[in-house]
This record gives sequence, structure tokens and C-alpha cells, in this order.
Amino acid sequence: MLIKSLKGLFAVSALTMLSACSTPCDRPGGLCAPIEPNTSVAPAQPRAPEVIAPVIPEAEVETMPVDAPPGAVADHPRAAAVPAAAPDNKAATRIGLLLPTRSDALGPPAGALRAGFMAAYERDRTGFEVNLIETGDSPQDVLAAYTTALAQNDIVVGPLARSAVSAIAGAGVAVSKPTIALNHPDGRGTGGALPHNLLVIGLSIEDEARQVAQWAASEHPGARALVVSGANAWQRRIASAFAAQWKQLGNQSQTLELSASNGYLSESGISQLRNRVDAEQPTLLFTALDADQLRQVRASIGTNVPAYGTSSVNPGTEPGMALAELDGVRLLDLPWEVQPDHPAVMVYPRWNASRRTLDLDRLYALGIDAFRVAREITLHPGAPFTMDGVTGRLSVSFGDGPARFERVQPTAVYQGGSFKPSGGAQ
Repeated sequence: MLIKSLKGLFAVSALTMLSACSTPCDRPGGLCAPIEPNTSVAPAQPRAPEVIAPVIPEAEVETMPVDAPPGAVADHPRAAAVPAAAPDNKAATRIGLLLPTRSDALGPPAGALRAGFMAAYERDRTGFEVNLIETGDSPQDVLAAYTTALAQNDIVVGPLARSAVSAIAGAGVAVSKPTIALNHPDGRGTGGALPHNLLVIGLSIEDEARQVAQWAASEHPGARALVVSGANAWQRRIASAFAAQWKQLGNQSQTLELSASNGYLSESGISQLRNRVDAEQPTLLFTALDADQLRQVRASIGTNVPAYGTSSVNPGTEPGMALAELDGVRLLDLPWEVQPDHPAVMVYPRWNASRRTLDLDRLYALGIDAFRVAREITLHPGAPFTMDGVTGRLSVSFGDGPARFERVQPTAVYQGGSFKPSGGAQ
């Protein structure tokens, strides 16, 4: 799901347009608000073969040189269809995959999500046909492509950018067919309730923070929490989400915001934190930080106070990399990142792209679940369902009244360079 600097890899526009994703856009190594959505996970477990990205000269591609498994999809200037035989001679269900593959900024995220989507399609392709609908950055381009996708497909998956989802939700476009949005609308101009045919399944780091609050409260009833946040927008958002949920659960918290330069917390801020911990003796810390910043905090104040965090504190699990300062940190992330032996995770190939990061890996996982959700909605229209997905335990109600979607992610403890199940409330 996600970690080192992606500076220079994506334009600032990509950070804004994907600002509802699970991992933060503006943290070092962050792609979107959560997600580098993983490096290889340990310990090693039996897996399906990896998806190997073809080596293509940069000058020949506009998007990330990552494709689905061989034969899964063919490139085309506008759209590509992948036919599959339907049972009983029925026409295949047409899925329009609407992605900003023509965007310089969003091409890599779109490539990661497309690769995951096609990996899932290759496993359960019977009766389905995938049409890739390519767009650029502008909402107007997306709206025009979405209208085309509705006319030519039975169900649409996309768009990916937050602004594009907002445009579809609030521009008066008739969402006449099931549409699975891959990000959250920004709330401006949507007129409140979303169209009934629009299901939002994007990753959300704020949702993670609220789940962490419920988890920490179950382990420490009535506890006093110190919320330690950086000064970036994504850090403030998750700090606020945790604090609000913590208060709603009847608990008290205080927030300390630490300044940083080039990703490193200031010495004065660390000193202030140390004094606060000594004086107030909080029961636990909620850390709205990245992994490197949390290492600085733990190196300074020690490991006696339990520390909780979202996927933003996931340092990855590269072989031989064990970060002693993070031992015991309790975090929440996608099964794809912290449960390599989960049955739903093991059946899909890992992604092995040259530009693979934890954020992009999470988007690959989101692509897998996007196909699975689209498939289930098509096979059982109107019926609510739950699913053990690679991005969490998913609960979906779609086609009978307002669409509802919930994702519950697993809790884990970082120990000795890998993740252990926490046994906490989920």
C-alpha cells in the first residue's frame, strides 16, 4: 500500500486530482491523500506469478510502461476492447474502464490501477468485455468520454481523479448506468446526495483515521490521546478525522502540530513533544505523520507510549529492512500490504513495475477490487453483498435506493521488519 520520495515523478496537478486517495499526496513519497495504495511484503508466501512490466523506451510511451498480463488488453488511441466468451451464448457484459491514461500527471496512477483491474479480469473474464476509455486531465474531457462510455457499455468503472468524479456527480450528467467511481467527489457542486447509479469506492485516509480511533478506543477505553501531526494538509486532515471520531466516542485528546523541513521534524518541535509527553503522560499517541517522521518521534520519546497510525506510517517491508524505532507501532492498511497470506490476496499476481511504490501498489490493489465489485454488481443486480477484498472487507448495497459502500481494513503491528495481525477490533 506505500515509501520514499516521489518528488519529480508526478506534477502538482496529480497530487490535487487524487487528493482523496488512501495515502497523502504531499508527504514525502506520497502519491495521493491513501497511498506508495507496496514494496515486496515479508515474510515470503506462495504466490501467483508476478505481473512483469514490459521494458519500453520512455520516448515511446505517454503513460507508465505498465500493462496487464499478456493478451489482456490492446492499446488504441481512444479505446481498447477485450472480448470474452459469455456463457450460454449471451452477450458479454461490457465494462468501460475510464482512466486518464493520456495525462502526463495521472498516467502512472492510471497505469497502476489498469494493471490491477486487468489482473482481476484475467482471473474471472468469462462473460465480460473490457473497453479502455482514455482521457486527459480536464473535467470537460472526462465528461465527454463518460457520455461515450455510457452509450457503449453496460457498466462504467471510473473516473480516477477527484475533480472528474465531482464533475460527473455535480454537472447534471445523467448517470443512467451503474458507475463505480475510483475516488471521492470533493463535495463542491454535487448538490448533496450522489446519483443512485454512482458507487464511490475510492481509498480514503480520513476513513482510515476514523477506524484507527475506534480500534484504539476498544483497546484503551476512556484513554487520553495525544494527536501528533505534521503541518501538511493531509496530516491535518487525518489528525482532525481521528480527533473528531475520538471525541464522538466520548474520549479526550490534545493535538500537537510539528513543523518540518524536507520531511524532517524540527528539533524544537521534537523537544516540545518530549516535554508534553513527560508532563501529560498520555495513554497513547495518534501519529498523523509519515514513517520517517514517526521514526524521529520514537527515537526521541521512546517506545513506552503506544503509537497508532494510518497507512501513512507504513515503512514497507523490503527484505533485510527492519526499523527498530517502529517496532510495536499499530497501524491500519490494506490487506494487500499487510496480509500477504490472506486468501484473497494470494490468488492475484503481484505487480512488478519499474516505478513501483507503495502508493501505486495500493492503486493496483484498488484496480483488482474495482473489477470484482463491478462483476458482482453485474451478476447479482440490486443484491447487497460483502466481499473479502484486497483493499479490505467490503460491504456494498447498490441498485436499490442510494448506493452504500464501506471498507474495513485490517489492523496490524509492525515488528522486526514485517507486519503481525494485531488481534484488535476490525
